[in-house]
Amino acid sequence: MTDAHETPETELEVDIESIEVEKVPVEAVIDALDAADDDTSGFGDAARERDAKRAIEAVVLATIEPVEARMLAQLVEIPVATVERLCAELAAEYEEQGRGFVLAEVAGGYRYQTHPDLGPYVERFVLEGQHARLSAPALETLAIIAYKQPISRGQMSAIRGVSVEATLNTLLQRGYVMEVGRDPGPGAAVLYGTTRTFLERLGMSSIDDLPPLGDFVPDPSVVEALERGLRITASAADASSDADASASSDADASASAESVGEPEDESGTDAEPIEAVVAEADALLADDPTSPLD
Repeated sequence: MTDAHETPETELEVDIESIEVEKVPVEAVIDALDAADDDTSGFGDAARERDAKRAIEAVVLATIEPVEARMLAQLVEIPVATVERLCAELAAEYEEQGRGFVLAEVAGGYRYQTHPDLGPYVERFVLEGQHARLSAPALETLAIIAYKQPISRGQMSAIRGVSVEATLNTLLQRGYVMEVGRDPGPGAAVLYGTTRTFLERLGMSSIDDLPPLGDFVPDPSVVEALERGLRITASAADASSDADASASSDADASASAESVGEPEDESGTDAEPIEAVVAEADALLADDPTSPLD
């Protein structure tokens, strides 16, 4: 006898062939995944991008040296391409708002620095009372290293025409140059090059950003005018020297002639004219009639 509450078992039959399944080619799935990896237009919602920008601002502001995009990507946990895009957006926002600072890409990283338009104010503030600026010889030596690196100490001295021992030591102490290798030639001279600190001070990403030397070379017409001016100046100087020598010789000859024509007496004063002596003698004789000369 069966229980009244017991229900008979029934088999559920499903027709699988009647179910329609959309088939997607494997190539399309691979292309979609690649496009998702390369997409840097956004990595989430707007709130997450805003948080990433705030994190980038905080990290860059807290550091002294430029922060590389790869380091920022590891800290914020986003792709490097996304970091570069967000930094570009931040830089554009600061420029649009007219801020007094910019987010600049220098020495392979990002850092905050003052706006170029405000340079005179910053210079007035920073250089007030400063005495640690590089001297002219040090700047010349640094320019030679920047454009000719790697370069040896002897080559620097040959270009400048003087010894660079003191100025090179100053640049090494400041951290603007460093030893980058050895010359494979005889003597194995030490070769020097610029450092990352040098790029930071100049606000450049790489040494390739240096202006070409051709921009500082004057035109041939200017060089010719300078040479002509130097020749004229030298000729005038020679003529003036000859005239001074001739005048000096004439003055010496005149002084010699005067000393011969006008002898001096033993006391060192000029001799009295003979006419005055005769007149004085006549006057004495006229006043004294008992003179023995009568």
